[in-house]
Amino acid sequence: MCAWDERYALQGWAFGTDPNDFLREEAHRIPPGRVLCLGEGEGRNAVFLAEQGYEVVGVDRSQVGMDKAQGLALEREVFIETVVSSIEDFDLTEGEWQGIISIFFHLPPELRKRIHESVVRGLAPGGILILEAFTPRQLDLGTGGPPYAERLISLATLEEELEGLDLLVAQETEREVHEGRMNTGRGSVVQVVGVRN
Repeated sequence: MCAWDERYALQGWAFGTDPNDFLREEAHRIPPGRVLCLGEGEGRNAVFLAEQGYEVVGVDRSQVGMDKAQGLALEREVFIETVVSSIEDFDLTEGEWQGIISIFFHLPPELRKRIHESVVRGLAPGGILILEAFTPRQLDLGTGGPPYAERLISLATLEEELEGLDLLVAQETEREVHEGRMNTGRGSVVQVVGVRN
């Protein structure tokens, strides 16, 4: 059992059942079709997107999380596909996705760079990436996210790693993040919406 299985096995929802606020604001930009949610956890964002009419695949290494995602989809009367896989082993497939979603999905730097390259290739022309993550300043706030500076990310680094996308939204900001028991309080975040031409 991985650490995330243990977190998701606790009663209730680690990050709540409502979608991420930034995703909710920006999802309208995604063209109709297939959307991939990376590190999807317990399914809140995937289910929201399915409710908007998208064909959604959620991938996460936690079997417990993916099981809860299917339960949430059943409760909300929508269909999502779930894949239990580490992101290293998941094949994004080139040009496959109208949307890719990465919400507080923090990876070690070398792996993150590889995944971001795969994300750029994985989007179909006109496809949209929506990403929100904690910045290194989050360590001082302590309201969620990994306690390791190397897993947090700045806008400057994202702009390098997402070369090949035109960034429609690209900002670092502080906002109130209230998502379940894991992320709660003022957060220092980077927000990106990118399109593949």
